Amino acid sequence: MPPLNAADMQRVRMSLPYFKQFGWDAEVVTIDPAFSGIVRDELLVQSVPADVKIHTIKALDKSWTSKVGLGSLGLRSLLFYRKRVNQLLKENHFDLIYFSTTEFAVCTLGVYWKKRFGVPYVIDMQDPWHSDYYQDKPKDQRPRKYWFSYRLNKYMEPIAMKNVDGLISVSEDYINDLKTRYPEIKDIPAATITFGAFAPDLQIAANNSKQFTSLLNRQFTNIVYIGRGGNDMRQSIAPLFKALKDGLDKEPEIFSKIKIHFIGTSYAPKGQSKPTIMPLAEEIAVANNVVEITDRISYYHTLTTLQQADALFIPGSDDPKYTASKIFPYLLAQKPLLAIFNAQSSAIGILAEYGAKYVYSYDATDGIEARVYDFLKEVISGNKKEYQYNPDAIKKYSAENMANKQSELFNKVLDGKV
Repeated sequence: MPPLNAADMQRVRMSLPYFKQFGWDAEVVTIDPAFSGIVRDELLVQSVPADVKIHTIKALDKSWTSKVGLGSLGLRSLLFYRKRVNQLLKENHFDLIYFSTTEFAVCTLGVYWKKRFGVPYVIDMQDPWHSDYYQDKPKDQRPRKYWFSYRLNKYMEPIAMKNVDGLISVSEDYINDLKTRYPEIKDIPAATITFGAFAPDLQIAANNSKQFTSLLNRQFTNIVYIGRGGNDMRQSIAPLFKALKDGLDKEPEIFSKIKIHFIGTSYAPKGQSKPTIMPLAEEIAVANNVVEITDRISYYHTLTTLQQADALFIPGSDDPKYTASKIFPYLLAQKPLLAIFNAQSSAIGILAEYGAKYVYSYDATDGIEARVYDFLKEVISGNKKEYQYNPDAIKKYSAENMANKQSELFNKVLDGKV
């Protein structure tokens, strides 16, 4: 939770202002920032309602747990979560426990609290927990400590999943996989709910924009992507680089003014990250027009940079189950937008509902590079108009409506326990 700038806390943060109007009073148990090691963004606190109770816990110090190979925040905090929530459940009545985190180890406590206190629990699958995605990938493309995490996840996931009372996920495929893997939960309430568009964040960013150093060069036409990189995005990024290379060859005086920025592409600690985008840029011979900043930036620095950009780019993973929750800040910025995804990604449908113009699958056979070339030409033309999106889609994918959908799922879980 704020002020921690962790991607997996955004679901709850954006829902807290609305839960009460849908019949739910929420209390949050989260890790004290001093024990997390996660980048802080103090402005995030402004978006959390003052009347929401937030309980903070400790975690084992990473400086010494890492000596034995234990860096996971979920594992380091497990005993502290158990102790604090035990206390809360003894002292007060709670109808439901909601896990919304990618520190999945914590979710195993749901079984314990359900058996001891009779409180049902819901898990929000923002990413896959146990997955075979990297099993056939070269070692240099696998996450750090993959051997250990793969086996740990394979052991821990069934502990939590075989007893869960409800599932929420950003991807319907994640839910289908889990219900196939664990027949015990095939009939529990489940809902596919994307992250929502939280408009107040844009105002907070605008009000504080002067405190952020600009990462863009105004002498160029700046196209921006902010988010993780990785080899699984090569197929989505390659059409953009190839269209840029085509432009540099045909109209160098125009296309040489383009800079494509990839910011915050690594989750590794500062100074320990490796570029994953620049090798592709060098391969396609557009490196002089590409900037990769591997270190992550704060959430509101991200929003400010999106607002300062001339155009925006969102690449997707080659994993068909991947859905980019990051699309909503891009849409709120109302800038020219290019998005390239796997054809099966749910992001394509969502962007189409909004009325986004340049949205493609990287495996399209109808000349995607020529279409991306047209996008680049439009951006270079200097058309600064704001993009007006479908108001029905804006309402449908608002953080308020997503909080409503979560509340409906919670109610279904309780109805099944009556």
